[in-house]
Amino acid sequence: MAARLVQRCCWRHLGAFISPPSVSTSLLAPAGKVVRARALPFNSFHTSSLLSWADGVSVKEQLEESRNPEHKVIGELIGAATTPQDLLQLAELHALNSNQASQVIIQLSKLAVEKKLETRSILQDERFQQLLSIMDSQISQVWNNALVNVLKSLYALGVEGGRRELQSVEQEVLWRLRRLSFRQLASLAELLAPRRGRDGRLLAELLKKLELRWTELEGTRSVVALVSKVGHLSPALMDRLEDKALELAEQFEPEDIRKVTLALAYQQRRCVPLLRALSYHLCQKHSELGLGLLLDLIFAYGKLSFHQPQVFQKIAAELQPQVAAMTPLEVTRCVRSFALLKWLSLPLFEAVAQYTLDNIRQLSVTQLCGLILSFARLNFQPSASEGFFSMVHEELQGELDSLEPQLLTDLVWSLCVLQQAKAPYLQRVLAPDFQARLQGDQSPRAQNLRLKLVHINATAKLESPDYRGPFLPGEMLSASQQSGDKATLLQSSLREALAGLLGSQEQEQGRLDIHTIYGWHIDAEMVLSSENKPLPVKSFAAPHLLHSEGKKPLPPGARRVAFLRWEFSNFSNRSKELLGRYALARRHLQAAGFLLVEVPHYEFLELKLERQRRAYLRDKLHKALGRELAS
Repeated sequence: MAARLVQRCCWRHLGAFISPPSVSTSLLAPAGKVVRARALPFNSFHTSSLLSWADGVSVKEQLEESRNPEHKVIGELIGAATTPQDLLQLAELHALNSNQASQVIIQLSKLAVEKKLETRSILQDERFQQLLSIMDSQISQVWNNALVNVLKSLYALGVEGGRRELQSVEQEVLWRLRRLSFRQLASLAELLAPRRGRDGRLLAELLKKLELRWTELEGTRSVVALVSKVGHLSPALMDRLEDKALELAEQFEPEDIRKVTLALAYQQRRCVPLLRALSYHLCQKHSELGLGLLLDLIFAYGKLSFHQPQVFQKIAAELQPQVAAMTPLEVTRCVRSFALLKWLSLPLFEAVAQYTLDNIRQLSVTQLCGLILSFARLNFQPSASEGFFSMVHEELQGELDSLEPQLLTDLVWSLCVLQQAKAPYLQRVLAPDFQARLQGDQSPRAQNLRLKLVHINATAKLESPDYRGPFLPGEMLSASQQSGDKATLLQSSLREALAGLLGSQEQEQGRLDIHTIYGWHIDAEMVLSSENKPLPVKSFAAPHLLHSEGKKPLPPGARRVAFLRWEFSNFSNRSKELLGRYALARRHLQAAGFLLVEVPHYEFLELKLERQRRAYLRDKLHKALGRELAS
């Protein structure tokens, strides 16, 4: 405090010594006299530089302005004006100074926004041009707050970026950045962020000032505004804003939480401490939330893959009674977000299924496909499954040709997961002309589509006995067997245990790391005789492989055993229910004749010793054999 006071006094005394008479008398000059304040011998200073260096100078100038009766009357007239014509007449009837001209421009902008007026007539008016000229001629005498507001007003009125007056205001703002308050800097940043292509230099300098002075940031409104509108322009500033938001999280209202989480989602910033704090206060302090806010929150959590079961339960419970009143777009958006989060709320999804039945005519084909895709991801079967899917098939009939290849593939694949893929769907995507549309594209998206076609082909072969073709050619089946993913902890540790279980002759007693023609990966395969003795696996025909070493059929009573691991990501959130993709894999491999030994992560990774893991695999194998005999 003492240092700041000394600084102010020094600059005031220095200004009294070196300022020319025009500076000291400009505030007292008659209204009609134009004062050339830029006639200072020091080119690096503006007329107002010395007098307004300290924080309180603008207050002093305002007090002196208000003591002049004529200036006070003009200020009252500006504030009382209700039409642009009233304001423009002031420029004719009174000799305005730069601050008064700025106030008129600000008031013009305010009226234009409030009354939604056409600004072209204002910009073309000669009196408005006169106001710009007055302001520009004495730009250095315009108060800081008025300067910031006049820049906003010129943008709002639509003044062309090439106008000299606008560029003069922008340049003056650039010179004064160090003297503006943090609130003014934040306000300017909100204004310039959407217009960053207009004046990149001003915005860049403004961001630097915000980064340096972030400790001056106060109040939740400023934090929320900067996070949502400016943070994406500066990662360094966003780091500081996240820290400040975490500090103020307890004071956030639900609307603030919505804006911050959405900003984090759009910027792909998964700030876990902040998200946890916002989630905690949302559940603890706010009992009822609006529909739009709930949908935005679950969307943001889904986009960030941030899992907070307590929040999900709250959102699902509050959304369920409101499903009937939602629009189709809101319903599809809600379900898609929960599907991304792998969170299945049975009451909510049953309500969505009923909504679909009640409003099937209001749903577009794309929205209906989106619902089916979400249901398939979570492997959700409505309680009234038969009636639901019969209506879905009826609605989709005749619409398949209008769908894009990706959406059509996703739809048919989802119907395969839900065991609802009929022959017309399969024929549509397995036809040679449809496959040709995907050839030559090596993008990850196209590769994923080809893999889904392999799964659809497996459904046609294994689960559709009445289907007669067409099927995928062999080259497409072999293309799906490429795998470049890094091995997970479960995969590597399971492989070591399986190698020990199969013994040194694993190449004879079993196979490791098998890619099947069905598009699914098996960690290990072995063949057991009717007496449960291992047989040399390479001696027998393997219809699940594209190229089989052996030719002999399996002996009577023999069975193929597949060891299949389930990672954490294969399950619904906080449950032991497989997602739709992996439930489909289980069905396909069982239909292909495999006895499955399933190894979930939550059991296998608990075992730390190699002998424990081998014993676990033997026990799982014996239980699988016992269940088969019991059935």
